[in-house]
Amino acid sequence: MPIQQPSNQIKLTNVSIVRLKKGGKRFEIACYKNKVQEWRNGVETSLDDVLQISNVFMNVSKGEVAKSNDLQKAFGTSMVDDVVKEILKKGEVQVAEKERDHDLASLRKEIATIVAEKCVDPATQRPYPVGMIEKAMAEAGVSVKAGKNAKSQVAETLRLIQGHSTLPIQRARMRVRVVLPAAEGERLQEQLRALAETVEKEDKGESWETVMLIEPSQIRAINELLQKECKGKGRVETLTFAATADN
Repeated sequence: MPIQQPSNQIKLTNVSIVRLKKGGKRFEIACYKNKVQEWRNGVETSLDDVLQISNVFMNVSKGEVAKSNDLQKAFGTSMVDDVVKEILKKGEVQVAEKERDHDLASLRKEIATIVAEKCVDPATQRPYPVGMIEKAMAEAGVSVKAGKNAKSQVAETLRLIQGHSTLPIQRARMRVRVVLPAAEGERLQEQLRALAETVEKEDKGESWETVMLIEPSQIRAINELLQKECKGKGRVETLTFAATADN
């Protein structure tokens, strides 16, 4: 339902209402969508570009403007810009149920897409379609958190799928190349092989080089080993972040 400004009946579209309860009263401002987060991130600095109406309301939908004495009592000032800044900083963005459902569905799809990119079927080492990951998320009871981005929810989502769904899944292995002076390679090859899941290739000459598939968390152990034992003479390169049967 469009929101109207009472003074001249301008219909507001693309609106986000930010609400703050203070001093026993409710205060609202009408903002452009996406601009609230940009203000909070410091990307947007102009209130004129954030607010659809430069005023503070008790109820935006009804066009009920807050009185100066109410602002003074609640915020210690009746300066609209100062009050608006506090509401922008501390207020809660009101999201319609349909919009919230759409945002959660988009976030869920994004999480499933990242999981599909990072994981494989252990038996075939091939990735699953995103749709299969979404079904496994539902089976595992994955609850998407609106306040967190998709990337930060991937690890927990994978843990739940592995523990509470029937879909066999694992993190795709990383393909790395390790290059060392020949003498260092001979000395460290057994320790490096122990950190690998599969050794795909080894070359020995003036330098010692191996290409391995590793569990992603092992990259740190390899780096620490090289730093400790080789004093900068060795290096590790990531060839493929998510190795599958197709690559």
